[in-house]
Amino acid sequence: MINVPKGTKDILPQDSYKWQFVENAARETARLFGAAEIRTPTFEHTEVFLRGVGETTDIVNKEMYTFLDKGGRSITLKPEGTAGIARAFVENGLNNSALPAKFFYLTPCFRYERPQAGRLREFHQFGVEFLGSRSADIDAETILLAKTFLDKVGIKNVTLYINSIGCKECRKKYEDALKAYLNENYDSLCALCKDRLNKNPLRILDCKNDECKKITEKAPKILDYICEDCSNHLEKVKKLLDIAGVEYKINPNIVRGLDYYTRTVFEFVSENIGAQGTVCGGGRYDGLISELGGTDTPGIGFAVGIERILLLLENTGVNIENPNKVKVYFAPMGEKESEKAFELVSDLRANGISADFDHMGRGIKAQFKYADKIGAEFVAVIGSNELMGGAVKVKKMADGSETMVKFTEFSEFILKA
Repeated sequence: MINVPKGTKDILPQDSYKWQFVENAARETARLFGAAEIRTPTFEHTEVFLRGVGETTDIVNKEMYTFLDKGGRSITLKPEGTAGIARAFVENGLNNSALPAKFFYLTPCFRYERPQAGRLREFHQFGVEFLGSRSADIDAETILLAKTFLDKVGIKNVTLYINSIGCKECRKKYEDALKAYLNENYDSLCALCKDRLNKNPLRILDCKNDECKKITEKAPKILDYICEDCSNHLEKVKKLLDIAGVEYKINPNIVRGLDYYTRTVFEFVSENIGAQGTVCGGGRYDGLISELGGTDTPGIGFAVGIERILLLLENTGVNIENPNKVKVYFAPMGEKESEKAFELVSDLRANGISADFDHMGRGIKAQFKYADKIGAEFVAVIGSNELMGGAVKVKKMADGSETMVKFTEFSEFILKA
């Protein structure tokens, strides 16, 4: 038997309706905020992620699925959604459209990492990207969109953390101060953070190693180094979140894992999905579009893992109703009866009612058992007596009540049921 590759998962019919629920909530929330769907290829030229995500990030260094195609070109399965959308924005001249351009996406992503709860090698993201505005109000709106989506799917007890990592100018001053402090504690850093020190010192603030955490607790805080413009920007974001009634906490150690972030960064964190508690994360990336060859265009966005959302819903006992159950199942008892069932099923479907009938030649008991398994609301029995009398015996599965209904009135009866 050939098994599914490690870190991937089949989404079976008994679970797919839950995915549809989350995806529909994502689409509806995005619509409320004026975002339109964008779809980019599953793979890109590797350079998109080297320039966009950053060569010093864990994603690029360790986690990307990169290969040479038959033409010798370096191709990478997308590890995240933003860089590909930035490439599409530049390539298709979308900077000439009405700004801000508001996009959302639902996409598979791929990262080679150790599979764990809510984190697979093939995973799926709902994300939003707003391009064209430097205003703090679009930062607040992006965060509010994420909060609205989480509320819509029924996720509660998550904490919003926000921070500013400043612009390139003020961040340089902070990085110098951070390097000086970390060099004093160099021997106690883990091997990975020693390597990060000169390449991307901000990433050390996000290290999960216990010893590194102790060191970074006493490290200089970036909010003490951001310039006046960046500080005012953060204060405006906070003010607007207050106006919207969105609770938040300032966490100066949030830096996010990608090189393209500037100024506002944020995370929604839950304690109900294990150690990797981030449910949703994002931030501003004002230099990404120009880095990929476009005109200077600011942007902000976030991504949320659908697997993590479903895991969190399961862990917190949120029940998702299955809308795909068959409304009426016909149990015919012979060939002529099956033909009549086919006619009535076709009529119900034409009226937008889900219906099915036996295709296996089962006996009546087996048909009722099957109807119960698929969650049918009604079972309509057609035997020789029903065929001769022009009526069908309808059993409501919830309470066992039975009603005789004429063939000519059946659709109307079910529509009113």
